[in-house]
Amino acid sequence: MRPPLALTIAGSDSGGGAGIQADLKTFFALGVHGMSAITALTAQNTLGVSGVHEVPPEFVEQQIAAIATDIGIDATKTGMLSNASIVEAVADAVRTYKIDNLVVDPVFVSKHGDALLRESAVDALRNQLIPLATIITPNIPEAEGLLGYEIDPDEPDETAAKELVTLGPRWVLLKGGHLRSDEATDLLTDGTEVIRLSGERLDTKNTHGTGCTLSAALAACLAKGLAVPEAALEAKKFVTRAIERSLDIGRGIGPVNPAWGLW
Repeated sequence: MRPPLALTIAGSDSGGGAGIQADLKTFFALGVHGMSAITALTAQNTLGVSGVHEVPPEFVEQQIAAIATDIGIDATKTGMLSNASIVEAVADAVRTYKIDNLVVDPVFVSKHGDALLRESAVDALRNQLIPLATIITPNIPEAEGLLGYEIDPDEPDETAAKELVTLGPRWVLLKGGHLRSDEATDLLTDGTEVIRLSGERLDTKNTHGTGCTLSAALAACLAKGLAVPEAALEAKKFVTRAIERSLDIGRGIGPVNPAWGLW
């Protein structure tokens, strides 16, 4: 039997809470065969990132090519891309191998506030990769970085969500985890209709890997053939349960638990 096939193009988290580790756990939990192209190695735990070793961009492209030319890809997500050269290499590979169902998680910083994308790479992300995306999944600080202005933290901003569509993706999922409200309301839009995906705001400090898990769940659902609105709803449900059953490990911010349905 050929399973759905999903590729993560992201950094490695040595603590296992985010990055490709979280993505592959999510793919497995959702019944999808996971594959990876590693963009950077991080020395990381629940306290933060203590070191980053970037992978040469040509080798990132080589990893993607190895998968695309043999196994095939039903959906892809990107996470930590680190620098402009890697962003450009990924964009070139997406075009070369006609990769569809592309979920771009524009990762700027870690949950601990450590930079995971150089400032000089933001333009490359905005101008080269995002226009190729089926959907992008920025949180509010990432959306502010892409748009160049501050977003109201008190209410979901439909105008900002629609403006992100003008950068070129077919869909935008503007995440509401940073909102100062009782609910975590995400906004899904294709630039016309806006769908509100609301979920309970859970009282836990252990939220490391939330964005990675959401975008990986979204890619997994797209790989299984769901349309974007249905995929976004299922991914929202999945990550909510992963937060609810997060892991209290380490001395800092523990990770969410993509394996919640298996344990």
